[in-house]
Amino acid sequence: MTYVVGYGPHNNDRSAIELACQLARSVPGDVRAISVVPQGWGTPAAGGTDREFEAWAAGEGELSAAEARDDLAQHPTIEGSAVWVSDRSVPHALLEEAARSDAWMLVVGSSSDAEPGRIRLSSKTDRLVHSSPVPVAIAPRSYRTDRPVTRVTVGFRDDDASWSLLARVADICHRASAHLRVATFVVAPPRRPVTARSSHTETQVIDLWKAQAANAQREAKTYLDSQGFDESSLEFAIAEGPDWARAIRMLDWEDGDILAIGSSATHPVARVFLGSSATKIIRYAPVPVVAVPGAATEGRA
Repeated sequence: MTYVVGYGPHNNDRSAIELACQLARSVPGDVRAISVVPQGWGTPAAGGTDREFEAWAAGEGELSAAEARDDLAQHPTIEGSAVWVSDRSVPHALLEEAARSDAWMLVVGSSSDAEPGRIRLSSKTDRLVHSSPVPVAIAPRSYRTDRPVTRVTVGFRDDDASWSLLARVADICHRASAHLRVATFVVAPPRRPVTARSSHTETQVIDLWKAQAANAQREAKTYLDSQGFDESSLEFAIAEGPDWARAIRMLDWEDGDILAIGSSATHPVARVFLGSSATKIIRYAPVPVVAVPGAATEGRA
């Protein structure tokens, strides 16, 4: 099992390697850091300028791979390696490497302009979370931990994609000996006094959402009980807030937590393709996020 890590030249942030090593401590596997440098034009009659560019790119690649090895050395119990490749597209190179090494997961960091502890997708990462056939794990900026994965929170909305995600995450939790928390986020505007017909209708709709979410979670518990989970390893939560930031903050988050989200329910291909809600969850998540590709319906009781 291999974790392929995107490691950018002049990265100055080893959070992706930190997350990959945390995952490898929990579900054993080797960590392979890939630095992608610009590819030359490759013309048969390449002139001096082209060769100088290729030499510069190779130097950048060697330097970046050496930095990645230094970062991996901080985790001596993890089997790791670091190489560089040249390509005209970083996402393309990482997806190629993931396919070549039969990777279980791609691991990347946040954009350099993200605040410490927060996730922000760069243009390259954004493409990965909209096209990868394997899960993509995203580390918050400056992420550090020496713990394994202790709890996985799965964003659950009771559709076919969520049930497929729940089955996959349940398997991961078994492998990692981690707790599983099933969370449904309800984003509702602040309730106004029931003085008008529209406010009354709005309140009824929100209450109906929450009742449906509670029923779906009871169905999920029945399924998870059949998969060997018990009260000590399961949690359920409905997190309500007037916006995504406050709904996510309604849950407690600890070192060792991972948040798993699935693909858009309307996207039929077995690749990661995040909808608008998942994108907002990533923006406000205080812990690493794993985006899991969609798949055929499985696991529903």
